[in-house]
Amino acid sequence: MRVTLKDIQAPIVTEMTEFEKKFRSSMQSRVLLLDKIMGYIVKRKGKQMRPMFVFFSAKLFGKGITEATYRGAALIELLHTATLVHDDVVDDANYRRGFFSVNALWKNKIAVLVGDYLLSKGLLLSLQNDDFDLLKIVSNAVKEMSEGELLQIEKARRLDITEDVYFDIIRQKTASLIASCCAVGASSSGANAETIEKARLFGEKVGIAFQIKDDLFDYGTAEIGKPVGIDIKEKKMTLPLIYALQQADWLTKRQMIYHVKNNNGKNEVVAKVIQFVRQSGGLEYAINQMNKYAEEALQILRSFQPSPSRTSLEQLISYTIEREK
Repeated sequence: MRVTLKDIQAPIVTEMTEFEKKFRSSMQSRVLLLDKIMGYIVKRKGKQMRPMFVFFSAKLFGKGITEATYRGAALIELLHTATLVHDDVVDDANYRRGFFSVNALWKNKIAVLVGDYLLSKGLLLSLQNDDFDLLKIVSNAVKEMSEGELLQIEKARRLDITEDVYFDIIRQKTASLIASCCAVGASSSGANAETIEKARLFGEKVGIAFQIKDDLFDYGTAEIGKPVGIDIKEKKMTLPLIYALQQADWLTKRQMIYHVKNNNGKNEVVAKVIQFVRQSGGLEYAINQMNKYAEEALQILRSFQPSPSRTSLEQLISYTIEREK
């Protein structure tokens, strides 16, 4: 039977309940409109994987969960939520996790200000408690996420992404946040610099595997998590397509790049690209790369003593690469 997130969370269920209370209080405002929007954001929270990585890392890599661990988890959630609210404005997106986005309900100006508010609350939470080490880790992750997004936009214009550049993009855009969760967990509970770096590297490898899995959904046969072909329609070069183009002859490569550049959202054109990638072994290659990074993450975990937290982190790796959305 497949392990669920609820099963994985079992060793820290008390801490997660406590975290939700602390997180909600960290978002409160005396401005009625702002408090209403904060309540809306809290109610539509996602899988809570980021706090889970923080708490399990504090237990495995450090000396256990402390008050600083709760603040570190809240800092990550505040800054990450701020980036999501701003992303929805940039993308003109009306939905987030099946709910209306903040900008869809309250318009762009309010959404941008809400993102700024969340960012400032995260910064103040750390500064007021002298959590400078945690703030440094998370601020660096937000910087990398922004750079990764901009690098992807820059490369999408020319469609000249190599495999090395792709891994640079996903390391910054996705993996840096999960890496910061693990580093924050370790740092908040008194781990030494070498162990904090091990925790960060573990999270980075899980994050890369997570993003490759996400990219594979684009080539599925059903709409799981996001519409099939959405990356191709948005001219995003992901690993399955990059590999397939590397294997193609000059003419086929030129034709496929033309289709990606000029698909205009047409499903029949996108279907041609998907078929080309499948026939070229792009999916198998990406799956092998995903499994490689997952295995490297497991190797780091296995250098630590067995414990319920280690088991849960092992299960989180499996969940990351086996999830269906």
